[in-house]
Amino acid sequence: MVQVGMDSVPASATQADQPGNPGSIPSLNSSASPFVGNDHPIVIAARNLRKEYVTGRGRLVLFDNLTLNVAQGEMLAIVGQSGAGKSTLLHMLGALDTPSGGDVSFTSIQMSSLSPGQAASFRNREVGYVWQFHYLLPEFTALENVAMPLLARGVAKAEAFRSAEHWLNEVELGDRVAHRAGELSGGEQQRVSIARALVTKPRVLLADEPTGDLDTGTADMVFDLIERMHTTHHLTSVIVTHNLALARRCNRVLRLAKGRLEEVSPLAV
Repeated sequence: MVQVGMDSVPASATQADQPGNPGSIPSLNSSASPFVGNDHPIVIAARNLRKEYVTGRGRLVLFDNLTLNVAQGEMLAIVGQSGAGKSTLLHMLGALDTPSGGDVSFTSIQMSSLSPGQAASFRNREVGYVWQFHYLLPEFTALENVAMPLLARGVAKAEAFRSAEHWLNEVELGDRVAHRAGELSGGEQQRVSIARALVTKPRVLLADEPTGDLDTGTADMVFDLIERMHTTHHLTSVIVTHNLALARRCNRVLRLAKGRLEEVSPLAV
């Protein structure tokens, strides 16, 4: 059996899943969570995760028996070489992909217990996603792009637009509400995507190479914004990045290599 890396591309570009008729999601009871560190409950717990792919050459094992906890309020960086499986792991933590073995829980909910509709509703309400590429819909304005997750949930248009405008002001783009994606700079586009990720007021922010397409100066400004949003809105954040300088600014760093997670000091990255 061969271990190999295959970072995947997200099947869904935005957080605006169409929940359809998801039914009720089990209660998210954080008081039932165990505590770690300085009395911070565990928000995300992954246990014995395995991911494998079946190809014409046999089974390819990306990783096996991975276990990690993400505590409430922490900013966790996951680093590692391209192809190590960082993006795949992030997708599993956010209920965008399913493991071949093991399970992920969000406070008291096991992801494997959710129906597809419940998983879509969970993603729309509990998790904000930021990708390396912004995935803005080019035919819509910044305001409309940010409002999409709320509109997909069934929020009235006027209310969704009010919330979207508020979040565009939060990311300092209040003067760009009527601009389409092509009329924005790369940094502005990524700031719109951050506003879109947070418009539903999620508890968790998952970011996959959020500064990967940006020059150094713009990347620093975007990461400054992510840090500010993380602190101001009491988020729990997991960030996959190749940018070691940015990883050092996180509370904790995990390196994924050869199918294993290793905790490293931010100062040693």
